[in-house]
Amino acid sequence: MGKIIAIANQKGGVGKTTTTINLAASLAVLEKKVLVVDADPQANASSGLGIDIRNVNLSIYECLVNGDNAMKAIVPTEVERLEVIPSHIDLVGAEIEMLNMENREQIMKRIVTPLKDKYDFILIDCSPSLGLITVNALTAADSVMIPVQCEYFALEGISKLLNTIKIIKSKLNPSLEIEGFLLTMYDARLRLANQIYEEVKRPFRDLVFTTVIQRNIKLSEASSYGKPVLLYDAESKGSLNHIQLAQELIDKNKE
Repeated sequence: MGKIIAIANQKGGVGKTTTTINLAASLAVLEKKVLVVDADPQANASSGLGIDIRNVNLSIYECLVNGDNAMKAIVPTEVERLEVIPSHIDLVGAEIEMLNMENREQIMKRIVTPLKDKYDFILIDCSPSLGLITVNALTAADSVMIPVQCEYFALEGISKLLNTIKIIKSKLNPSLEIEGFLLTMYDARLRLANQIYEEVKRPFRDLVFTTVIQRNIKLSEASSYGKPVLLYDAESKGSLNHIQLAQELIDKNKE
């Protein structure tokens, strides 16, 4: 039985999509069967995994709004054992279209839960907002991974996200757990980065991943070529960090 992990933070630019793409590819390389669900209208996780989003006939949008079969929306990637349900710009309007639907917060759960048997991990890339689709992702997920950028305002907004998680836990998904806080864009040379690491570690202790994702130009270069960094430059710091993160996640979830 697979585990569904939502990768969420309503603050933009913290590395959610980069984490989703590269963690998914690293898990697949470590012989786990992985599905990425791209729940962001920008569809960057889809294009970052080499999907031509202009030619997508069936996306998460059709599954959410029209009730199309998610199995038919799954697309393979260049990485063995890694598949994706792509996103589409139409997803921008999905929140409004879903407003009058019955159990509107549970739609993603109905789509994704039947797929758990097929995969070891299902990663949902959330958009930088706490709108209805992110609520859907958190309701469908077993846990949430929160990327936190190593910068001065890093902890700003986390309390809002934690509050949302608390509400979802009490009203929609009692089993939702925090998988962990992941520090991204870390630059060991900056004293500030180390201070932020300590600041996040203090209240959240064991919930902070030991692995940190260092600043690495190869990560953004790889995305622009529609590849996970593993396929672009396997020796890069970005690649090694994500393999380490994948291993940490696997070890954490051993039975």
